[in-house]
Amino acid sequence: MDKEEHESRCEQCIIRQFNALRAMSKEELKKVSDSKTTRKIKKGESIFEEGEKLNGVFCVRNGVSKLSKLSANGKDQIVKLATKGEVMGQRSIIAEEHSNLSAVAINDMEVCYIPKESIVHTLKSNPDFTVEVLRHMAHDLREADDVIVNMSQKTVKQRVAEAFLYLKNNFGEDKDGFLLLTLSREDIANVVGTATESCIRIISEFRKKGFLKTSGKRIGIADERRLQDLVEGF
Repeated sequence: MDKEEHESRCEQCIIRQFNALRAMSKEELKKVSDSKTTRKIKKGESIFEEGEKLNGVFCVRNGVSKLSKLSANGKDQIVKLATKGEVMGQRSIIAEEHSNLSAVAINDMEVCYIPKESIVHTLKSNPDFTVEVLRHMAHDLREADDVIVNMSQKTVKQRVAEAFLYLKNNFGEDKDGFLLLTLSREDIANVVGTATESCIRIISEFRKKGFLKTSGKRIGIADERRLQDLVEGF
């Protein structure tokens, strides 16, 4: 077994420390590793579609995926950004339902596909794993509650400001102070639940006020304190 193959084994993968797989025994991890396949997903490619029947889950090794739902007016609402260590599709597998969301790669990704048999068998035999899965699903539910509250109680400008602060705090900046994760203006609009045109106008306004700085498609936070004050209603 070469070094790369050894490190791709679930037993050796540090990514599992970020999700419910950490509660599996060595023997269970070995079974998962023997059954999984690793896939490289190019930026913009679909991982799975809304309404699709999933026969397994996807564990993110590298890259970022946007999880979105198509609304009645044909517009995507991004409900979550799935990053390194996240497991996508587990709710559908456990509930035995078709996927409620679609997943598309925001940048080049590497994901591990784990057939549902490995997950379902361990759910039935390992209570520690079951608790970990429930804990992660409860966290997702809390995040969904926060999104609902934000949509109803915060203005579009506050939500845009909050989105940029989230991108900085969770993905960081480069040496020039630009966000490392570059979302398109359309994706930012779909995160906050507004029209792309409105989002573009707000970003332009924030740039003129000195809240943000731009360079081509890149965006950076120029005045974090004033953005935070806006989010908090000051």
